[in-house]
Amino acid sequence: MTESHEGLEAATTEWPKALFTVALLFSAFQLITAAFHPVSTQVLRAVHVGFLLLIVYITYPTFKGHKLWAPLGWLLGLAGMSTAAYQWIFEADLIQRSGELTHMDMFMGLMLIALVFDAARRVMGPALPFICTLFLAYGLLGQYLPGEFMHRGYGLDQIVNQLSFGTEGFYGTPTYVSATYIFLFILFGAFLEQAGMIRLFTDFAMGLFGHKLGGPAKVSVVSSALMGTITGSGVANVVTTGQFTIPLMKRFGYRSAFAGGVEATSSMGSQIMPPIMGAVAFIMAETINVPFIEIAKAALVPAILYFGSVFWMVHLEAKRAGLHGLPKEECPNPWKAVSQRWYLLFPLAVLIYLLFAGRTPLFSGTVGLSLTAIVILGSAIAMQVSSKWLRVAFWVALGLMCAGFFRMGIGVVFGVIGALVVVCWFVKGGRDTLRICVHALVDGARHAVPVGIACVLVGVIIGIVSLTGVASTVAGYILAVGQSNLFLSLVLTMITCLVLGMGIPSIPNYIITSSIAAPALLDLGVPLIVSHMFVFYFGIMSDLTPPVALACFAAAPIAKEKGLKISLWAIRIAIAGFIIPYMSVYSPALMLQSDSITAIIYVVFKAMLAIGLWGAVFTGYLLRPLKWWERLWGFIAGGSLILATPMSDELGFALVALFLLQHWWFSRRAALRSAS
Repeated sequence: MTESHEGLEAATTEWPKALFTVALLFSAFQLITAAFHPVSTQVLRAVHVGFLLLIVYITYPTFKGHKLWAPLGWLLGLAGMSTAAYQWIFEADLIQRSGELTHMDMFMGLMLIALVFDAARRVMGPALPFICTLFLAYGLLGQYLPGEFMHRGYGLDQIVNQLSFGTEGFYGTPTYVSATYIFLFILFGAFLEQAGMIRLFTDFAMGLFGHKLGGPAKVSVVSSALMGTITGSGVANVVTTGQFTIPLMKRFGYRSAFAGGVEATSSMGSQIMPPIMGAVAFIMAETINVPFIEIAKAALVPAILYFGSVFWMVHLEAKRAGLHGLPKEECPNPWKAVSQRWYLLFPLAVLIYLLFAGRTPLFSGTVGLSLTAIVILGSAIAMQVSSKWLRVAFWVALGLMCAGFFRMGIGVVFGVIGALVVVCWFVKGGRDTLRICVHALVDGARHAVPVGIACVLVGVIIGIVSLTGVASTVAGYILAVGQSNLFLSLVLTMITCLVLGMGIPSIPNYIITSSIAAPALLDLGVPLIVSHMFVFYFGIMSDLTPPVALACFAAAPIAKEKGLKISLWAIRIAIAGFIIPYMSVYSPALMLQSDSITAIIYVVFKAMLAIGLWGAVFTGYLLRPLKWWERLWGFIAGGSLILATPMSDELGFALVALFLLQHWWFSRRAALRSAS
């Protein structure tokens, strides 16, 4: 093991045994604590951070391009684990002397700060650690600043206590969410991926849309939307489904930049696609103290509009360029794909049901993950039974045994899984299935590392903001602007999200802006969930906007095109992602924050009309190519529907009607002339 890329980014089958074992232990610890809760939440958070630090230091070199010196990596990694051991062993003492640190407490706290900053730098680069360093410096030196940003001053011991002990720093809400909900759902996605869910989704999408006009691009949109229901990771979607969809789009005539833009836009939408969504959604639910189902409900209509918009633009681009789909005989049968792997949909369906029934994400994730393991292991055994009725009897018996969960708890499910593991060890092909499950556990730990490290480091921001109260100062400025112009406050918040997103992932982006800007929007009358969804959306859109555009640069090597060109297409294709947050602020019914069905239907219709019209404007095609003045007309008409000023809707509907009428009339005349 030399380079970091040969560590976490290599296939798990190529990992060194030591790294493989650590990752397996990490997942095992998370599963045991999720199911049986043997330790306090403080210890859970500390051990979660310890495992993250250990994995980072044994896989990432000190500097990119350098060899990884294994002894130093293990030394630093074990130092990270020692901070977890310290929290566990001296838990009671630390609670009793809270705020009064001993010399050993100071040493362990300072070591944890240094290790977390360095680990984040190795995983994510310098941007987020630099921002967090500024917050840390503000906490230590803010008393010397002039004006309203000056605070009363805090000693080093107070800063260390705030960040390294308690639940308002490194062990704050984001780390708790990472150690519970996020890890479970990442494991859930890893198990389904290993079992062939990606193949099911791509075959289903190919069968339904591959032969349609612009089929390959529509496959990208649909498969990414489906993938979003289990992964909730945009960049991960780009590098998985993109390997298949981008070359396919290029083969059928789509420009490289457009193909990359479609995949990047579709993949980033996975973070707003219920039921699982991205990690930010779980952090949001915990931050604003609402059930996760409320977040999923608020995101449902916007997610449908987002993917519908991308699908519409792909269709228009295909019409403009005259691109046809694959021959139907080359496309798989979608229903055959479902019939072959239908059992993989069962855990996903149960998970969705539990979430929408009001169960907690932790409960739902544990049940969904357990069912996935049972289905995978049970299928390996059932395949060896020749009689159809015996297979049915086997599944019924398995279901009845699992039903004991409702009377005797999760231990029954673990017992069933243990029995299936033993049987799989002896049946033909069973050991291969066991190997798949083990690699899924390791793969889950691998995907949890960058998310987890980001959640830990942003504890600096939460801790310093909480200690100094700087959020109220910044919120005051936004409020002052918003009292005269809410739209300007929204624009300032959007720019903040996009600028922050140039260098940091969506999780810290959301946490920073939700700590500072979202409360101000709430005070300006924006509903709680809508204000947080506003910053959430633009945190995601920042991965598509230049100059950084992380998702677009992930697609660049696959598309063999410059990331900047892909980004310029992506922001046009993702126009719905820029429209929906503003419309939601002025019309919260778009996020189902209304009891009036009529209001919801009206605003959804208005959004569909505006997004559809702007899709034609940015593509430059509807029934025929649009002239420059038609594009300007369409842009103004769509904008009028988005604005919430007096008479803007009436003006917008009138402009849209006239636009469509004249466009249809001239298109019909052109068609008659060409026919004659």
